[in-house]
Amino acid sequence: MSNKNQHTIQLIECPRDAMQGWPHAIATVDKIRYLNSLLKVGFHSLDFGSFVSPKAIPQMADTALVLAGLDQTLLAKNRLLAIVANLRGATTAMMHPAIQYIGFPFSLSPTFQLRNTNSSMEQSLETVRQIQLMCLSNNKELVLYLSMGFGNPYGDEYHAAMLLDWTERMVKMGIGIISVADTVGVASSQQIQAALANLVLRFPETVIGVHLHSIQSNFQDKLKAALDGGCQRIDGALKGIGGCPMAQDQLVGNMDTLAIINFLKTRGMDPILNEIALSEAITIADQIFDSTLNA
Repeated sequence: MSNKNQHTIQLIECPRDAMQGWPHAIATVDKIRYLNSLLKVGFHSLDFGSFVSPKAIPQMADTALVLAGLDQTLLAKNRLLAIVANLRGATTAMMHPAIQYIGFPFSLSPTFQLRNTNSSMEQSLETVRQIQLMCLSNNKELVLYLSMGFGNPYGDEYHAAMLLDWTERMVKMGIGIISVADTVGVASSQQIQAALANLVLRFPETVIGVHLHSIQSNFQDKLKAALDGGCQRIDGALKGIGGCPMAQDQLVGNMDTLAIINFLKTRGMDPILNEIALSEAITIADQIFDSTLNA
């Protein structure tokens, strides 16, 4: 189990989240080059790809090919996370020894659960149970994302007690990592801090993290709120690219990893990273995302 010391922050880089909603195709070879550069940086783990329907997320159709192309020496020193949306995807992910974490998005909004995984909340809860059993049998760990964890844009019911209730249900299943997702950037800083403080206090043996989407003007307030609330795990994406293409037409980007790193430094919580490798990864990100825009 993880230490609750606020100075121990798991920084997760999410190139998958950055790439999945990108409007232009990214070549497999470029994904491999980018991911290999990120594997040199020293992030806690890398959310690198997803095993989902290629019709739903075409950009992720080559995840298995990308994984096969990654540097084996680098993989031995890193942790990979893959997102799945159903048992079929989870079964595929289990076949890859290089993947340590399986991520599943469970939405507090029934509308978004249907849009995102084509299943009801009740069906998805059973899927979570089955994936948890699969993880235990295959020496992997489930990362449970509570998407729309701070509210939703669909008019579905939401209140703070729902977040507490669903977290408790997941903890009772033995899930040790829960990340609350502000999927479309609706959360206020006050809401984030109160929610995280409550969860961290209530579930001391569970790693509680955040997957926050924000605009440039409010990322610091949200990040400070999460840290003040005691969260131990933070997701980011270089250049602040990303967003869930299944959520709404106008994507709200991920928090920029570089901005997160700089903010952590101001709090004396410097992550131990290879700065040269980070600079090289940023250069490659500039090349890939800028070149696809100009293609």
